[in-house]
Amino acid sequence: MNTKVRKIVIAGVMGGLSIILSVTPLGFLPMPTGVSLTTMHIPVIIGAVLEGPVVGVVIGFIFGVFSLLRAAIAPQGPADVWFVNPLVSIVPRLFIGLAAWLIYRALRKLHDVPAIIAAGIAGSLTNTVLVLGVLGLLKKLPWLGIMSIAAVNGLPEAGLSAVITFAIVASWKKIETRRRGSSV
Repeated sequence: MNTKVRKIVIAGVMGGLSIILSVTPLGFLPMPTGVSLTTMHIPVIIGAVLEGPVVGVVIGFIFGVFSLLRAAIAPQGPADVWFVNPLVSIVPRLFIGLAAWLIYRALRKLHDVPAIIAAGIAGSLTNTVLVLGVLGLLKKLPWLGIMSIAAVNGLPEAGLSAVITFAIVASWKKIETRRRGSSV
């Protein structure tokens, strides 16, 4: 398949998946602690690792726009009012794929497995830090609350992102995950 066509297809598929996650409960996985883990940033990371930063930015834009639309049209809670602001809902999401791709690119020469895992973590933490950072700068949340949210939600989201990103990218790239025999 032509490289340009492949990039468009991956961006379309991952963008579509991001939309599905944003409009269904699959985008928010409940935890026993009462908070939910967001999964909507994972297609952005996967797209960036597979096809580069431009594809990551495109998928991040799609994610951001649908985050804004969801907050405006079908708010789920009091914090959704903040996500009607594109500085909160769109701008931080443009950097998820870029961060994931930069980490993947820097580490892939060592080995693909840690590079993919690190990209999943970096992309997820980029989303958490930038969204919460903008909320802090806009004085919507106190900085102490932001640090608590980052620890309670951000760290488990980063772990989940690493696992899912690795499973999908390794499968796509047919990376061997064990010394003997099977590959993912």
